[in-house]
Amino acid sequence: MKIADLVAAMERIAPPDLAESWDNVGLLIGAHDALLAGPLLLTIDLTEAVAAEAARLKCGAVVAYHPPIFEAVKRLTDETETGRVALQLIGAGVAVYSPHTALDGAPGGMADWLAEGLLGPSDVGSGGGGDRRALRAHASLAPTQELKVVTFVPMEKLDDVRKAMASAGAGIIGGYEVCSFSTTGHGTFLGSAGTQPAVGAAGNLESVAEQRLEMVCSRRALALTIQTLRQFHPYEEPAIDVYELVARPTRAVGAGRKIALDNGATIDELAVRLKAHLDVKVLQVAMGPRTGDTPIERIGVCPGAGGSLVPLALEADCQLFVTGEMRHHEIRQAVAAGLSVMLAGHTQTERPYLRLLAPRLRKELGGHPVLVSAEDREPWVSR
Repeated sequence: MKIADLVAAMERIAPPDLAESWDNVGLLIGAHDALLAGPLLLTIDLTEAVAAEAARLKCGAVVAYHPPIFEAVKRLTDETETGRVALQLIGAGVAVYSPHTALDGAPGGMADWLAEGLLGPSDVGSGGGGDRRALRAHASLAPTQELKVVTFVPMEKLDDVRKAMASAGAGIIGGYEVCSFSTTGHGTFLGSAGTQPAVGAAGNLESVAEQRLEMVCSRRALALTIQTLRQFHPYEEPAIDVYELVARPTRAVGAGRKIALDNGATIDELAVRLKAHLDVKVLQVAMGPRTGDTPIERIGVCPGAGGSLVPLALEADCQLFVTGEMRHHEIRQAVAAGLSVMLAGHTQTERPYLRLLAPRLRKELGGHPVLVSAEDREPWVSR
């Protein structure tokens, strides 16, 4: 097994295109062709203690949720923790992969797991707590469907032009090729002096039965598609339209989650559920003016630091927003807007998920050993 196999497995679990644009996910240290000789170690934060643990256990790679290399690095020395960690792992031949926000937004990822901790027994039995969706749905567009090329062809030449455009790379949708749509209509044209129309004569207004032919196309294949279309089209000046296609959102995938409980719960009941789910003793709660003992049905959720998603939670008419940490003024603004806030601590809303990720990754890798770090822990100490 190679590091490339680990990369492929993680990309199946947390596709990199789900990551936020500012993030740094993927293979951060290591060579794709290198052998994955030892066990994998899962951690939230890749500290010096975790790096030493990985070396001691003779791990082949570390999957670190938070990217240990985030901003541009101009030098790797022992003067910084980032440098010391990187040097230690490179010296021990340990690769590092980071999924971060790609794992947050993925199906069955960290946001889904955190949301499940707020469901009551009746919600679980009813199929998962009513409606669940991403607060910001991830939108994507297949490379072969970036554009749509439309032309108008005489009936008898439709198949020739369709096949020609397909040979240039148009008409690919998933595993299907030569995909097109055509509909019947009538085209008109009046050729000026010097033109050589394929139908009728210059100077006459002609009306021709035509097929409107539509095929999707990648940007890369557009120039060749148009050239080939012109080559096989019978007209001297074929009409060609190129339309930009927009990315298509997937409702259940993306940043954060909104859950609609089938059976509303008070904020105290939700706090009990979340503490049990995360195995924490204390939560911080800021009560919005509409909360009180009113049953809460609509909840926004984001692991880690979710303050940036508060506007989306308000837009989705959430009554409560659950995350790890928020800035003081973010909390004040949320409460003033009518949204209650429940905070459980940044990594406390992330670390327990590693226990679910370990068997999932082990299965993806055909039983390869996957361990959860014993040295990865919250930096805060209660006094």
